Amino acid sequence: MEIRKASRQRAKIKLALQGPSGSGKTFSALFLAFGLCGDWTKIAVVDTENHSAELYSNLGTFNTVSLSAPFTPEKYIQAITLCETAGIEVIILDSCSHEWDGAGGILDIHGNMAGNSFTNWSKLTPRHNAFIQAILQSPSHIIGTIRSKQDYVLQEKNGKMVPEKVGMKGVTRDGMDYEFSLVFELDVKHNATASKDRTGLFDSKPECRISIETGKQIRDWCNTGEAVHDINRDTQLQQSIKACKTVDELLTLYKAQSASVQEEQTAAFTEQRLQLLAAAPNESSHISNHLKPSSNGHYIKPGTGTA
Repeated sequence: MEIRKASRQRAKIKLALQGPSGSGKTFSALFLAFGLCGDWTKIAVVDTENHSAELYSNLGTFNTVSLSAPFTPEKYIQAITLCETAGIEVIILDSCSHEWDGAGGILDIHGNMAGNSFTNWSKLTPRHNAFIQAILQSPSHIIGTIRSKQDYVLQEKNGKMVPEKVGMKGVTRDGMDYEFSLVFELDVKHNATASKDRTGLFDSKPECRISIETGKQIRDWCNTGEAVHDINRDTQLQQSIKACKTVDELLTLYKAQSASVQEEQTAAFTEQRLQLLAAAPNESSHISNHLKPSSNGHYIKPGTGTA
């Protein structure tokens, strides 16, 4: 336990897009993602909507991870981990609603459990919380889409109870939106307003259309804090490096990392490569002992500057 001066550190945004069907959640998420990283190949969509994200493949060569029922929290966590290991910089969960109200989601599991309903929730809540923590602790930017529907409450008018609209309610566990740093509400005309904004960029601003520039604004905000060395990410990557069985497998893992991570982990990649070559000196590979990795992930001949 210690006292230290408060300072804002560089962050990875955890952002939600909430809106009804047809409001443009997936399209807007892809624009935001490209603005955040500037590279379509570093974006992955965890797609629970029957490959619907692939309808936007004309935008760029982003990646997809198809998730099918049952939509358990553990499957979402597995998909997030898969993307992180592959060096994905922006993960889009499209959509988070299935984890709560989809086939095999939390509500479905609860409805099929025997025994006391209240006691059963004590078993399911930790599983849902693990999903939340996987989002919050991820070293990647995460954009979650949440389906919403019109919600009503009964109000007394003239001695009668009549339904009254109280706005759009997200199809997820109550309070889920509080976990995100930024929440955009989308309407059927694709206009967005910020219902929660820890960045201060969009708070009290008029509605707007989400664009790539919106993502760039958020990226700049994320990068204005102090740099943070992610020990957990480095440990996980070093374990993946040591698990590589061939030089080609090692090269694939190397290329999947961002340029900054490649530079930070050059020593670990080089050590594993030398060990693999020593263990199999006759291994047939296009990478020889005289090649070394450059900063962009390609291999060059020392002293020549050519591939």
